[in-house]
Amino acid sequence: MDQQLLFPAPGLPSGLIADIDRMNPWWAGKPQRPLPATRRHLVSMIHRRFAARLAPIVVVRGPRQVGKTTALRQVIQDLLERGVPPRQVFAVQFDELPEARLKEPILRIVDWFEKTVLGQTLNQVAHAGGETYLVLDEVQNLKDWAPQLKFLVDHAATRVLVTGSSALRIEAGRDSLAGRITTIETGVLSLTEIASFRGGDLGRPELQDNGLEVLQDKGFWQGLAARGRTIKPQRDEAFRLFSERGGYPLAHERRDVPWPLLADQLNETVIRRVIQHDLRVGERGRRRDPQLLEELFRLACRCAGQTPGVQLLGREVQRTLAANVGVQRVRHYLRFLADTLLIRLVPPLEIRLERSRGNPKICLADHALRASWLQEFVPLEPLALEKQPALTIEAGRLAESVVGATLCSIPGLDVAHVPERAGEPEIDFVLSLGTVKIPLEVKYQRRIDPLRDTEGLRTFIEHAANRAPFGLLVSQTDDESAGDPRIVSLPLSSLMLLR
Repeated sequence: MDQQLLFPAPGLPSGLIADIDRMNPWWAGKPQRPLPATRRHLVSMIHRRFAARLAPIVVVRGPRQVGKTTALRQVIQDLLERGVPPRQVFAVQFDELPEARLKEPILRIVDWFEKTVLGQTLNQVAHAGGETYLVLDEVQNLKDWAPQLKFLVDHAATRVLVTGSSALRIEAGRDSLAGRITTIETGVLSLTEIASFRGGDLGRPELQDNGLEVLQDKGFWQGLAARGRTIKPQRDEAFRLFSERGGYPLAHERRDVPWPLLADQLNETVIRRVIQHDLRVGERGRRRDPQLLEELFRLACRCAGQTPGVQLLGREVQRTLAANVGVQRVRHYLRFLADTLLIRLVPPLEIRLERSRGNPKICLADHALRASWLQEFVPLEPLALEKQPALTIEAGRLAESVVGATLCSIPGLDVAHVPERAGEPEIDFVLSLGTVKIPLEVKYQRRIDPLRDTEGLRTFIEHAANRAPFGLLVSQTDDESAGDPRIVSLPLSSLMLLR
């Protein structure tokens, strides 16, 4: 930088200090980069976790490009507008910041912050009645990030906000941070957020950020279906936009950009970024095969909403790449993709403490990733699908994938599926809430057969060991009834009002 650094000090390389200064312009009374006027629900969720003071560290976990960094910057903006002194807010974006060969980089950077920006320790600020905020973006790539944060919050009074796009690394950090962490799961935009981004208003999510007990109440689901009917025109318009462009914020912030350009951008900034950057190096520095990762992701897109075995995936990979790829390697690489949260692997349900045999169900973070990577568009919106009936089966599988991704983005919810067994029908999803299990079937069609299409739900409910008080049937429209008082029917568009 040509200009003199705001807080030059020994202890960190000058280039690293310059980068940190640029990330924290409010220290010098300067504005951040312009932020979108629209906000994800994530922003208010973070503020509520801070206010609740249940834990000193708030972790936000979600795939790349879903708006985590923007949400952090909006939280910082709110803190500053509420009167938090600028020098008590410290932000570092680690995926854009080299570690500069620092040992324990988080601790050393915080040491520098205390000495040169605060001019006192974090504890001294706390004793004076103030509060400091440390905002650490994409921290999971740092070695031993969790032990460093554990040491920090065990010896200093501060509020820490952490984001990560690696499920495995963030989950591993939770083990060493037990009792010091509260986690927020975030996915792509919900219908309520898409409406907001497009100037509409579908209200707040039906499932509030205060526990999952309501999901055991059949009246909650009936109320969700009724709410969808009440706001049907606005809901259907938001669902049409979701069907056409998916749920990535970019697709709705830049509504003027044609889909082919957006698809290229999604491929570049999401899929290739994950495959060529996030997953390129494995344990002990071993490089992973990007061709194998790309091919497996292509197959995951093809199999969205289905439960292909690794043997089948292995044969397809061998056929395409003309290479001898073992089943175990395919299994590991599939888990690597799931670690980035681009896909969700919904496991088979364990019943009566016995692990069920079966394959995981593949659900994409967003159906737009399939459209961009395969360059195939499959509509989910009923009117558009009615014009292309040949795509009905594929749309049904994608709808199942959307349901899975929606359920998996609800923090703390245990989601599984039941494979077909010994004369018993499969169940697309099962929500486990303590000892209670709620089965959910996706029948993505305009007309429901009350006998044929509810057989799986009725069978599951009637097994006393399952402790299932009711079931859920997800279809295309509001017009159908399951014909059984134990089953709540609702369209996919209403289910998506959950979050």
